[in-house]
Amino acid sequence: MSQDFKNLDMTMMFAIHDALRRELERIARITARVDEDPRHVLSTAVGWELFKKFLTIHHVSEDVKIWPVMEAALAGQNSELALLADMEAEHGVIDPLLASIDAALADRDGGLERLTGLTDTLYTQLSAHLDHEERDALRLMDSTLSQEQWAAFAAEQRTRVGDDSVRYLPWLLDDVDAAKAAKLLGNMPEPLRNAYENDWRKAYEGLAIWTPETAATSR
Repeated sequence: MSQDFKNLDMTMMFAIHDALRRELERIARITARVDEDPRHVLSTAVGWELFKKFLTIHHVSEDVKIWPVMEAALAGQNSELALLADMEAEHGVIDPLLASIDAALADRDGGLERLTGLTDTLYTQLSAHLDHEERDALRLMDSTLSQEQWAAFAAEQRTRVGDDSVRYLPWLLDDVDAAKAAKLLGNMPEPLRNAYENDWRKAYEGLAIWTPETAATSR
C-alpha cells in the first residue's frame, strides 16, 4: 500500500508490516500441511518464536510511544480518538491469540483440532489490523506526531529488540527484493549495514527458521 507522507518516513513501518504478512503466509502454509504435524513444526522452529517476539515488540512499542502521545495531542477530536481506540482494541485481540496458539501447540490431545482455527483467526485479525493501520492510522500519525516523537518510537523498538538485532534485520529483509532491501539498508548506519552484509545475513540463513527443531539450537 503506497501513500505520500509529508512529515514522517514510514519506510520501516511498511517493512515491518510486510515482514509480518510474509510470516503469516508461511504459518498458514504450515498449518495447511498434511504430511507433518503442524504443532511439531511451529513449536520447534525458530520462525514461530521470532514472529511472536518481533510482533510483540512492534505492538508494545506502539502502545507505549504512539497511541498515548497521539491521544494527548488529539484530545477532544472524537473521530480521531475513536480510531486510536480501535488500534488499541485490535492489539488487544491479536496478542492473546499468540498465547492461545502456544497452548494448542502444547496440547497433545485436542490441540491439533484447535490450531487451524486459531491460526486462521490470527491471519484474519492481524492482516485486517495491518490494513486498517495503513489505510487510516498512518496518515493520522503523519499529521500528529513530531519528528522527535517518531524517533522515540523507533528508539523504543530498537531498545526492545536489543541484542536480537543480529536476527531482526535479516528477518525484516527476508525475501525482500534487492532494490527494496538496498533502500532500507541505505538509511542505516554503515556499521549496521556492514554487520548485516558480512555476518548477520549468513547466520540467519543458516537458521532455516521454518525447519523443525531449530528453536532450541538457535537461542
